[in-house]
Amino acid sequence: MTPITGLDLTGFTEREPGVWTDDTGLVLSVHFFPLVPDLPASLDDLQGLRAALAGLTAEAGGGLIEAVADAVDGVPAVRQLVKVPLGDRPGQAFIGSCTIPRAACSTVVKVQAAEGATTGMREAVIMAQVGPDAYFRAHPYVAGQLGGLPSHVGDDERWDAQFPGHPLTLVRGALARIAPTVTFDDGFKSLPPFAGPAPARPAPPAPPAKRGWFRRGGS
Repeated sequence: MTPITGLDLTGFTEREPGVWTDDTGLVLSVHFFPLVPDLPASLDDLQGLRAALAGLTAEAGGGLIEAVADAVDGVPAVRQLVKVPLGDRPGQAFIGSCTIPRAACSTVVKVQAAEGATTGMREAVIMAQVGPDAYFRAHPYVAGQLGGLPSHVGDDERWDAQFPGHPLTLVRGALARIAPTVTFDDGFKSLPPFAGPAPARPAPPAPPAKRGWFRRGGS
């Protein structure tokens, strides 16, 4: 159950409650988490949020392609696009998500797709067009090396029209089309806004060391 009251499911077929697929291989799902959102920064601190999300994604072995401020049915949100390696075979999966956080819960709309048997075609063609020196770049949200999957211009939206069937193109396009159609019930919309992650609780002080019995002499 989610607070979503409507969204455009044109082209999708329901596979189970809250999960739909289409003929291109996209998987659309909706989620509700009755917990304080785990976003690492407030939506008002977009620069800090982007940097933290990029670091967390890299630590998990992936790469954050973009994170932008958004609004869904008038509620502040963050839209992310990430790439992750496929653990069991070569290639990547692409995950687009729109997280709508409130103070003590969140709703997430997610679209994902993976590369098929042919991988790396988009990257190879674009690298040949721009040259290796212009292809790889520092991450746009964080200075220095992050680890995870590398940042490069091949993930930019400007190339999507050249690769209409690529999973990255499909995920980015589907999320951009679907997110504006989502509507929420009034109860969710009226909840207190997300103000940022809860401050970490300080570790409790260590208990004092127990004094052993003082024994005189050799006995």
